[in-house]
Amino acid sequence: MKFPKSERVRRMASSHAGRITLVAVPAALAASVLMGGVAQGAVPVSFAVSGSQFQIAASQLEGTGFSQYAGVAKDTAGKDHTVAIANIKSATLADLCQAVTTDTPLGKVGVLIHAGGGGNPASASDLQIGMTGLKGDASFGKIRIGVDASTVNTDAKGSAGDFAQDSDTISIKGLQQTAWSTQASVFTLTGMSLELTDGSKGCF
Repeated sequence: MKFPKSERVRRMASSHAGRITLVAVPAALAASVLMGGVAQGAVPVSFAVSGSQFQIAASQLEGTGFSQYAGVAKDTAGKDHTVAIANIKSATLADLCQAVTTDTPLGKVGVLIHAGGGGNPASASDLQIGMTGLKGDASFGKIRIGVDASTVNTDAKGSAGDFAQDSDTISIKGLQQTAWSTQASVFTLTGMSLELTDGSKGCF
């Protein structure tokens, strides 16, 4: 998918600020539950995270095949960040928003992405998110709380002995999430728009 570059984007691309990674991520999921310690062997992603967390919001998330357990995201400096790892097999996200802000020699620069509006939600499969915060009204179908993280019902699993939860379905209204990382096998953004900002705009 290609987008025409505005003059501002061209100027930013020629500077250090233009090296911000413009990652359109979904996210989703998870309820705020107690985590039984940090699973040192279970990293949420197969890449080193950046030094910036990002915001994700959606008016409604619907998903199937959900699990959550504790883990660690490591950055390029080797620093560990404690996260709640959430997995979801298939998800749709209405009115998706993602915002990230990065400090540059030119000051703060933000990237704001919108998608999935107008009754045509964004969709993703095989999601895995390393998050630090979540708000919203959540409901779960056939939930199990307190299962061993190595036995959750998703392909991705945590370390044996760690606290976890899983469910057949998940629904979150008014999703607001802060995360270090996310990945998906397929992610479709319907009606996507991207805006460079001065970092003052966020999703919530």
